[in-house]
Amino acid sequence: MSIISGALYVVATPIGNLGDISARALEVLSDVAVIAAEDTRHSGKLLHHFGVKTPTIALHDHNERTVSESIVARLQAGEAVALVSDAGTPLISDPGYHLVAQARAAGCQVVPVPGASALLAALSASGLPSDRFTFEGFLPAKAGARSAKLEALCDDPRTLVFYEAPHRIEESISAMAAVFGGERSAVIARELTKTFETIHGDTLAELVKWLAADANQRKGEFVVMVGGAAAVEQLVDAQAERVLRLLLEEVSLKQAAALAAKITGVKKNLLYQFALDLAR
Repeated sequence: MSIISGALYVVATPIGNLGDISARALEVLSDVAVIAAEDTRHSGKLLHHFGVKTPTIALHDHNERTVSESIVARLQAGEAVALVSDAGTPLISDPGYHLVAQARAAGCQVVPVPGASALLAALSASGLPSDRFTFEGFLPAKAGARSAKLEALCDDPRTLVFYEAPHRIEESISAMAAVFGGERSAVIARELTKTFETIHGDTLAELVKWLAADANQRKGEFVVMVGGAAAVEQLVDAQAERVLRLLLEEVSLKQAAALAAKITGVKKNLLYQFALDLAR
């Protein structure tokens, strides 16, 4: 394979098992002029393991905007550059967005070199629906902002995928159970492709207990996947629909949803959404 002059290669690296690196990735990393790495020390171990001697420069959250300018200048001068993160595919909850955006804006060719991704690896083995999903990255660290974010996703029918840190995993799963309901199905994938890889599925309520019972399951890097909300039509039974339709003949849509919720016990927001669907 010949390296393209002035191209930026976005290179995926292993998320744990070094055997997951591709032959193409190793060839690119060996042949470019320089490698832009999230942490040069971390990536240095990977490069040393495979005998790659290409020099590295640091590109991380704190310097990306300024360093990107100098990298784009090197691309415009004809040098080929590789971008790597600490693990997995760059830009997916990792630095690199500003560099890729600047490179494309400058007319430089950007070449993906696909490979490992914790997001897709976890989803493929979760057993949850994967035809439609949304990746939300890391939830906010503060409880209020985290709950607000989850509230906004509560009625999303797609599988929800999150990354989470070990020191927040219990808080996050507890918050999900509180907002989504403890009966919602979810899967926790931990330490993917590593020695202590764990993929465990249950209801959110049971996952809270599972984490509390075993400190080892609170260690490592996490991907959390939550089943999407059931369609509104499936949650509004025939009786609730009948009550709602009768009320809609007499009062406003908003009032009908509120009254039907009191009568049937079905959540008001579900009835309101159902009433909107009927109106359409």
